[in-house]
Amino acid sequence: MIPGTAAVRRPGVGAARVRLPTCLSVVLASAALYALPAGAQVRLDDGAWPVYGGGPAHQRYSPLDHIDADNVDDLEVVWRRPTAAYGPRPEIRSQATPLYVNGRLFTTVGYNRGVVALDPATGTVLWHWEMDESDRLEDAPRVSSGRGVAWWEGDGGEGRILEVTPGYHMAALDPVTGRPVSGFGENGVVDLMEGHRTREGVPLVGTIGASAPPLVAGDVIVVGSAHHVGMRPPSRVNTPGDVRGFDARTGKLLWTFRPVPEAGEAGIETWLEESWRYSGNAGVWSTMSYDPEAGLVYLPTEAATGDYYGGHRPGANLFSSSVVALDARTGERRWHFQTIHHDIWDWDNPTAPILADVTVDGTPRKLAVQLTKQAFAYVFDRITGEPIWPIEERPVPQTEAPGEWTSATQPFPTRPAPYDRQGFGYDDLIDLTPEVQARARGFAANFRMGPLFAPPSVRGAPDGTQGTLSLPSSTGGANWEGGALDPETGMLYVPSATSASILGLEPGGEASDMDWIAVYGPTTVLPGVPIVKPPWGRITAIDLTTGEHVWMVANGDTPPHVAERLGVELSALPRTGKVSRAGLLVTRTLLFAGEGMSGDPVLRAHDKATGEVLAEIGLPAPQVGLPMTYLHQGRQYLVMTLGGSGGTAEIVA
Repeated sequence: MIPGTAAVRRPGVGAARVRLPTCLSVVLASAALYALPAGAQVRLDDGAWPVYGGGPAHQRYSPLDHIDADNVDDLEVVWRRPTAAYGPRPEIRSQATPLYVNGRLFTTVGYNRGVVALDPATGTVLWHWEMDESDRLEDAPRVSSGRGVAWWEGDGGEGRILEVTPGYHMAALDPVTGRPVSGFGENGVVDLMEGHRTREGVPLVGTIGASAPPLVAGDVIVVGSAHHVGMRPPSRVNTPGDVRGFDARTGKLLWTFRPVPEAGEAGIETWLEESWRYSGNAGVWSTMSYDPEAGLVYLPTEAATGDYYGGHRPGANLFSSSVVALDARTGERRWHFQTIHHDIWDWDNPTAPILADVTVDGTPRKLAVQLTKQAFAYVFDRITGEPIWPIEERPVPQTEAPGEWTSATQPFPTRPAPYDRQGFGYDDLIDLTPEVQARARGFAANFRMGPLFAPPSVRGAPDGTQGTLSLPSSTGGANWEGGALDPETGMLYVPSATSASILGLEPGGEASDMDWIAVYGPTTVLPGVPIVKPPWGRITAIDLTTGEHVWMVANGDTPPHVAERLGVELSALPRTGKVSRAGLLVTRTLLFAGEGMSGDPVLRAHDKATGEVLAEIGLPAPQVGLPMTYLHQGRQYLVMTLGGSGGTAEIVA
C-alpha cells in the first residue's frame, strides 16, 4: 500500500463488513420488459449509463422508452440504500450520480469519497473501497463525496472504475472485487500532487483537489482540479489548475495543459506585468466532454485568482474562463474561445460542453455548446471552434475600483438569446405587492446597478453605494448541473436560477495580501423572498437547429412562505419556481426535472415539446445529484441522490 492505506470492504472477506450509511438511495422502476443483448451493456441504447453525463458528449440523454407518458404516474420505490455512515460524518448534500455498467451500479459515498458497487435491482452493497488520506483529507479544498466515478474499458474487455479522492489521489479499481488494480500507479493509486506545478511558498496540500470525476478519452484519463472558493483568497499567489492526461493502463503521466501559461507559451501576452508567474486557479473543476471520432477533449476552464478582483493579474488572462479543445492523445491545443476576458464576476464555466450532431439552417453541423453562469449558451463548431452564429465583442462598463483592470469589450452571442435575465435595474425588482416593491427599491438604492458585466465596486464608495447588484448571481444562471440535449430533435434543455449577487469589495487588510477582496451581503427583501421578480427558477427549451427559444416554464410551485410574508393569499401569486437549478434527464419519451438542492422533494415529468407537466412524483427529499436511468433485467430504473438541509443525503430515482 502507498502511504494512506486503501481498504476494500466486502461481505465475507476476513473482518470486512458492509457499513450502513445514513445517505439513502431511492430507486423508482417501471416493469416494462426488455431483453439485453449479451456483451453489449456499455452502450446507451442497450440501457447502460457509463459516463457521468450519460455518454462522453454529456447530453444527459437515454434512448430508453419503457417509462413514458402512459405509465410515468405508476413509478414506485423499489429500494433505498443508506450511505451516510461512510466517511467521518454524515453528508447532507451529496451530488454524486451513479454509473450503470455491466449489470452493476458504481458511485461515490461519504465525505472521504469512498466508492461502492451496488446491485441495481436491490441496492445491496457488493463492495466498498475507501482511502485513508489522513491530513490530506482534512486540509483538502473540496471534501465531499464528489460527483461520482468514471469507467474505462480496454480492448480486451477489462474494465476499471476510476476515482479522484478529496486529497487528490486517483485510484483504479477492479469493478468486480473493488480492489485496486495492480500495475496502475503504485498499488492501484496515482498521487496527483506528484509533478504538479507549485508556487513559491504555497503548498499543494490544502490548495488543490477535485470534486468532479475524471474524463475517460479512449486510453487517456483526463484530470482537472478544484481549489478553495476564491471570494476572499488569502493571497494573490496560488496553485495553478493544470489539466493532465494519464495512461489508463499504467497511470503514467502523458501530457499537461497549463491554462495559466509559462514563458514562451501561447497566451502569456495576455497576463500583463508578468502576473502569470504567481497567479493560480484557471483550472477545470467541473466535468469535461470528449468526441471519440475527432479525438478531442473539451475543457470548461474557471477564472484565475481571485473571483471578484483581478488587479494583480491585469490582462485578458488566457486560458481562464475559456472553452479549450485539446488533442486527447497529446494534450495539444486545437482551438479555444474565451467566454469572459479577465473574469471578475465569478462566472467561470461551470459544466461540460454538450456535444451534438445537429442540422442547423439545413446544414449538418458538429456542435459544442457551453452553458454559462451568465446565462449565455455559446455554440461552436466542435472541430474548428468557429461560432455557429456570430459572437460579437461589445463594449461593457469599466471599473472604478482602484488598481483593477477591465476589458473594453466582452463576447455576446447573437443566438441563442440568453436563457435567464442579465443585468440589474429597477425593472428587475420584485413587484408582487406595492409594499414589497417599495421595500426592494429602498434596498436597491444602496447599490450600483447596470447592464451585464457591470463590474464589482468598492463598499463605501464616494457615491455612498455598498457594491454592485448583479444578475445572474455568481453561482448562475446555469451551474454544475448543466443541461440536457435530445439528439433526435436538437432540443437543448437548460435549468437556471434567477438570483442576484452583491459584487462588493473591501481592502484585503489582515485577511489577504490582495488589495481588495469580496464582501458578503444578502439579496432578500424579506426572509426567503428574493429582491428580484420571479420566476426564480426556470427550465428553457432551445431549438439548436434554429437557435430559437421554444418554451420556458417556472421550475417549482410558489413557496407558501412567500405568500405568508407578503401578506397575501397563495392563490393570488403566479407560479414563481424556486431559487434553484433542476437536475435534468431527457429520454426518448420524457424530460425529467427535479428542483435542486433548494427546492421541494418532487420529480416532474415534462412533455419535451411543450414543457407541460405530465406527472409529479413525490420524493423523500429534494433532488441534489443529477438523475440517471438504466435498464436492468427488463426494468427501466430512474436513480438520483437526494438530500438537503432537513437531513442526510439520499438518492432518488
